[in-house]
Parts: sequence; C-alpha cells; structure tokens
Amino acid sequence: MNKGKIIFLNGVTSSGKTSIVDAIQLKSEDFFYVLAIDLFEQMIGDKYLRENYWKYISETNIMMYYSAKLFSDHGKNVLIDGIMLERPEIEPHYEKVNDIFAGYPLHIVEVFCPLEICRQRNIERGDRTEDLSDWQSKIMAKDIPYNYTVNTHLNSPEECADSILKGLFGKSEV
Repeated sequence: MNKGKIIFLNGVTSSGKTSIVDAIQLKSEDFFYVLAIDLFEQMIGDKYLRENYWKYISETNIMMYYSAKLFSDHGKNVLIDGIMLERPEIEPHYEKVNDIFAGYPLHIVEVFCPLEICRQRNIERGDRTEDLSDWQSKIMAKDIPYNYTVNTHLNSPEECADSILKGLFGKSEV
C-alpha cells in the first residue's frame, strides 16, 4: 500500500494555517485528514496544562506526529496544522519531526504572515493574547528547509491552497 501524503503547515498562531487547511480540503480531489495541535491540546485537560504545560504539550505534539504516520501507513493523506517550537522538552523539534517521518512523503510548508497582521488577527479572534504570535516566533524552530512557503497576508487561503497543491504536486487538485 502506498503511503499517504503528509503536509505539515508550520506557522505561528493566526498566521492562517487553519484557513488553508479548510481551503485544501475544499479544493483537493484527494481527501485529507486534519491533525491540529489545538485539537490535540484539548485532549490534555486544563488541570494538566496548568500543572506542566510544556511537558504535556510536547508529548501531545509527538503523539500527533505518530498519528499522522499511522494515517499515512494506511494510505491516508494528512494535513498537520502545527508549529515547530524549540523548547528543552522537544529540542531539537525539526530533527525530531525529520526522524519520525523518515521515509514518509512529508512536505513542510511555511505559513508566513507579518507579526503585526497576526497581532490584529489575535485581537479579532478574542481567544488568544495579542502577543502570542510574537512570543511563538521567538521560539519557533529555525533553519527549516521548507518544501514550500506561502504568505497569507498577500494571498487568500484559497490562493495559498492552490499554490501549495500546485507547488508540491504540480496541480491545483491532488
């Protein structure tokens, strides 16, 4: 059985990852399952997040990656809506991702948006602190060799989805 494609959308909060995920699911002929760190974080529970946030979120990140591998092993395509942060609990994050997905059809996409725009989006959302994107950008993994980059400030989620699908697979629909 062929392994399913894995597209990892990597960017700070409010950069537009989830909107791109929605657009890819609408545009692609192939179905993609979605694994999002926000959803995995909800599985932990507030008590444990308050007790030791980084321990549990780090474990959850790794479990999300292994879940993506499992889907891929069954020929299912996966979109990962996440962020690679460098923290002692998961350092070096990019290398861990690379090790976990060795031999898998992993495509890492940088989802870029200027921080001032992310700040505005955080305020509009109302469920995140204004400076969360700034803080995440400071601890985001560096020197990742991206397969593709999109700018959500210059392009709509639909344009980004088209660009990703065309850039990675040579067509707007996979």
